[in-house]
Amino acid sequence: MKKTIAIDMDGVIADIEAQVLAWYERDYGIKYTRDYLAGRPSDDLFPEKGLVGNYVRTAGFFRTLPVMEGAVEAVKTLMEDFEVYIVSAAMEFPLSLNEKLEWLGEHFPFITWHNIIFCGDKSIINTDYMIDDHIKNLDHFKGKTYMFHAYHNTLVTHHTRINNWPQVVELLKAEL
Repeated sequence: MKKTIAIDMDGVIADIEAQVLAWYERDYGIKYTRDYLAGRPSDDLFPEKGLVGNYVRTAGFFRTLPVMEGAVEAVKTLMEDFEVYIVSAAMEFPLSLNEKLEWLGEHFPFITWHNIIFCGDKSIINTDYMIDDHIKNLDHFKGKTYMFHAYHNTLVTHHTRINNWPQVVELLKAEL
């Protein structure tokens, strides 16, 4: 029986940071870098307070997210040895449900609906491994955690940090 992996969507296989930066430049004509975002809470990323919250509540935001570099190939590789589940706390943003499902169908068509979990609280997830960028999800997970690098977790040190998809494959293949 294969070991199981829960993989988060936003910030792990879908590039939230790139989308937020692109939308900000589109709307305000100012280009910020990922380095600028590092260590800042979402509400304080830009001078306009609450802007990221507005973006994630806008129709089309989740449907048009760029794919994280290397994610498609890495997930395919992991599926050779692991049972992979895509897990997203999508209930917080109801507009995102259909958009996320359509996005997965376009970019990860090899993931069947049996392996897609949209939930409100990830503490119910019971896989062997979890890859997520949010500490709130990793801190209560019972299996082994891997924290995908993101602007909001740059100061966190109590989870194994992974910086890119080739590193994910390397670490998880070593677990076999």
